[in-house]
Amino acid sequence: MKADLPLPKYHQIYLVLREQLQDGGFAGGLPGELALAEQFGVARVTVRRALEQLAAEGLIDRTPGRGTVPRAGRPAAREGQRAHLTGLLENIVSMGLRTKVRVLACDVLPAPEAVAQALRLPPGAAVQKAVRVRSTREGPLSLITTHVPEPLARGFGRRELAAKPLLILLEESGVRIGRAVQTISAKLADAAVARHLDVQVGSALLAVTRLIHDDADRPVQWLHGLYRPDRYQYEMQLSRVGGIDAKVWVSTEISAHFH
Repeated sequence: MKADLPLPKYHQIYLVLREQLQDGGFAGGLPGELALAEQFGVARVTVRRALEQLAAEGLIDRTPGRGTVPRAGRPAAREGQRAHLTGLLENIVSMGLRTKVRVLACDVLPAPEAVAQALRLPPGAAVQKAVRVRSTREGPLSLITTHVPEPLARGFGRRELAAKPLLILLEESGVRIGRAVQTISAKLADAAVARHLDVQVGSALLAVTRLIHDDADRPVQWLHGLYRPDRYQYEMQLSRVGGIDAKVWVSTEISAHFH
């Protein structure tokens, strides 16, 4: 955990575990106190206090002899702000060409419910799931998980994903990219993410969910990315439009910067 953060260590652990619970994690039960203490590098009493706070909020049930499990009917994850970012597509491809990528996994599997819904697929339809770490010369930049309908991903796999941006691979497979809908929020790094991005557990990350459509408005790619905010940022140009009595700010250009 980050010792220099103003939040107590138990509260940092509470925040990380709460986000994982809200994302549907720990379906089979949470690790024990000792395992969590080793994962976060803290004393067992610190973990216990974090779990007590989660239990007080109704997010978990703690039963002696049975362990700790998510509580049924717990509050759903909060929805982020949605933004239409079609002007970013060229920028995304450019970033892919100027960074290095390491493919951690590439498999064809049944689509989880949320992914199937986003991609407008039948429940359990086959999708290609790829997990990649993108880096610059300064180190890891992002951890990206993508889902693509299996028929669209038959022309590429682990080797191709390591060499080219996914949008280019889709276009080479005959997909004509149209628009993107993107959600931007914040997330705290858990142990696995912290290891891949070379940050401390509990570090704040920029969380991006992006749904790519083709020119017929068919969803063709669902992406969830975690970015280091010290190496990646969005920039939006705004202009005033409308009459003197009803001027509003609208975005005219959006770009992403990294180093």
